[in-house]
Amino acid sequence: MLRFAVVGIDHGHTFDHVRGLLAAGAEFVGYCPQTSVPALLETFKKTYPNAPQIDRDTIFADPSIDVVCIAAIPSHRAGLAVRAMQAGKDVMTDKPGVTTFAQLEEVKRTVAETGRIFSICFSERHCVRSAVKAGKLVKEGAIGTVIQTLGIGPHRLQLPTRPNWFFDPEQFGGIIVDIASHQVDQFLFYTGSTGGEVVASSVGNFGMPDKPAFQDFGEVLLRSEKASGYVRVDWFTPEALPTWGDGRLTILGTEGYIELRKYIDIAGRPGKDHLFLVNGKEMTHIDCSGEKLDYFDAFAADVRDRTETAMSQAHVYEVCRLSLEAQSRAARLGHR
Repeated sequence: MLRFAVVGIDHGHTFDHVRGLLAAGAEFVGYCPQTSVPALLETFKKTYPNAPQIDRDTIFADPSIDVVCIAAIPSHRAGLAVRAMQAGKDVMTDKPGVTTFAQLEEVKRTVAETGRIFSICFSERHCVRSAVKAGKLVKEGAIGTVIQTLGIGPHRLQLPTRPNWFFDPEQFGGIIVDIASHQVDQFLFYTGSTGGEVVASSVGNFGMPDKPAFQDFGEVLLRSEKASGYVRVDWFTPEALPTWGDGRLTILGTEGYIELRKYIDIAGRPGKDHLFLVNGKEMTHIDCSGEKLDYFDAFAADVRDRTETAMSQAHVYEVCRLSLEAQSRAARLGHR
């Protein structure tokens, strides 16, 4: 049985990792309680009251632990991943897996030297059932050849809950690296592109002049040999919306299109994971709430079989590279 531990409880996506791996039949060995968000740790303790707290050094030194899950402060994730891989463990990390080009090169070098897996759980695809269903429909040819993706990732600021590192680009990587890596991943995946280029990008601070280094808006225009993609991310979700963000994705094909309303349908349908399919044969709404999330089963199989079925290592690297490039090249908007 695959055994895993958690190191770095600084973001709520750690719950996705644990739930997913438990559902895949893995054993949760324990977690390091070190955190920058005490309230998150308290929720984690209540959610998994029987999971032991283990010193970080002990986790890395334990040869029986196969996988380390990481949702630490973003700028710390690559270093922890490198340490885990050097200790003979595979890694599942929250996005962004890296926040600098130097970290990306160190991760690539460590993977090559150790043969371990460095996987980023892109929750807006891997943990969203409508996104899984969209991938299947695209593969089946339901909308022909994909020629463009339009992805938006709005988030609610929830200011009182944010730790100090949240406002420091050196620690969170910038809004494109931190959030838009989700949409970069989706662009490559749904268009079937192995590589791409950043055509244009921009970041801005429109709502927080008192924190001039913070970025509450970002956009990217991407292109590959197969398709184009536009990304918009922001921290402007209004308080009246009953969820943290109205995340959407539109996938345009030569024979139709798919729109995902991932977390809410503001037109009034209850629940989340709404998929709309329009092609030459039908115009329909699909409730994807029963779709199986297959990333975690595939990841567990990859750990066992040393394969790349959940996501190729090359794909992970390309998402990181494009996100870093878009961030580093971004024009600055708003407050300066």
